[in-house]
Amino acid sequence: MPDKKIKAVLFDLGETLVSFGKVSTVRLFRQGAKMSYKFLKAAGQPVDNFKYYCWRNLLSLRIHYWLSGITGKDFDALVLLKKIGTKMGIKLNEEQWRHLEWLWYEPLSRVAKVESGTAETLAALKKLGLKLGIVSNTFVNGSSLDKHLEQLGILDFFSVRVYSYEFDFRKPDARIFKAAAERIGETRESILFVGDRIGKDIKPAIKTGMTAVLKAAYTNAGKEIPEGVRKINQLSELPSLIKKINANS
Repeated sequence: MPDKKIKAVLFDLGETLVSFGKVSTVRLFRQGAKMSYKFLKAAGQPVDNFKYYCWRNLLSLRIHYWLSGITGKDFDALVLLKKIGTKMGIKLNEEQWRHLEWLWYEPLSRVAKVESGTAETLAALKKLGLKLGIVSNTFVNGSSLDKHLEQLGILDFFSVRVYSYEFDFRKPDARIFKAAAERIGETRESILFVGDRIGKDIKPAIKTGMTAVLKAAYTNAGKEIPEGVRKINQLSELPSLIKKINANS
């Protein structure tokens, strides 16, 4: 009989670990366009007028996002930026390309919030001997996401960070949960998954054998919670919840 004590915790990112809320994507995109355009101009790169630059990137992003919805595979925004930029004659080193992608993402990072005491909660989980990881559906390159997590002061808590653009599949595909379990080095029965979306996080986590916890968010407000699934309002509830689960295992 497998050991069902919780030994690792995997977190979804958006609206679970970090809250972005309901945002104006067009407004944030335009802010990112202005910042990245200014950077390229200052670097002497051959960018056209701002309006053309903005709409070319927006159109390409929307096409790739639409295609990812059909294929079930996320794209890598950094790779896309390089492709667009190279066609425009832009030449940057790897560090500059990563900075360029960060400038597109930075406006979104500014509206992000973490709960008060999140670092303390994560430290408490580590003190319990738990491994911590992230599993996120995203086209944002890991260099930008890791930089954001570092700015929030929580990057070092996560030994494993699984971003869907690295794979040919994404949540709710069971394979990404299995891949995360392999990376963190624990059986799925000993992993607790915390997410905000019932269809993409909770149900597939349960299906793969993990224990699932639903984090209260606007994305699941008023929705029926699957039977037996625990719900928390704050991440700070996790240490005591896991102690209780392990005491009964």
